[in-house]
Amino acid sequence: MSFRSLEALLLAAPLLAACRQDMHDQPRYEPLEKSDFFDDGRSARPQVPGTIARGEMRLDTHLYEGKVNGEAATALPFPVTAELLERGRERFDIFCAICHDKAGYGQGMAVRRGMKQPSSLHVERLREAPVGYFFDVITNGFGAMYDYSDRISPEDRWAIVAYIRALQRSQNAQLADVSQERRQSLEEKRR
Repeated sequence: MSFRSLEALLLAAPLLAACRQDMHDQPRYEPLEKSDFFDDGRSARPQVPGTIARGEMRLDTHLYEGKVNGEAATALPFPVTAELLERGRERFDIFCAICHDKAGYGQGMAVRRGMKQPSSLHVERLREAPVGYFFDVITNGFGAMYDYSDRISPEDRWAIVAYIRALQRSQNAQLADVSQERRQSLEEKRR
């Protein structure tokens, strides 16, 4: 490096250092900081009345909260189909079976590793609970179970609820639940 290049570099160094812009330290207000600019003294502006954030307009309380007229819903917000039950089984196996096990008796892998055992889904209290109760528990959590509202969409929560009802029915079926023609078919196969 020549003497002239070194001299030019040394002269330019102070000029280059002066060009630094502290973008991380810009003049701005911190959230909820006091401001002299607005008459009310707040830097954060209140929402305009009647505005709704995108994706937040959830007026259907049955679908999004599991409630009808403020009470736990007794029916699902849409018809139960084979596809819905299959989706519910898939979601149940992913999110619920770790504690509740795949049959819903509360003997999942997490319980076998020392976590608190959840109640069996087949106890009478839960067999008689409205479907909105299960939706609420999945949404908001209960006891040691944390909420899944940020992990499972409302539609998938309802699919899980439908599958829980199918599980309960499968483990507590009565002969009276079967139609007369199916009963005859079952009796013939048993002979």
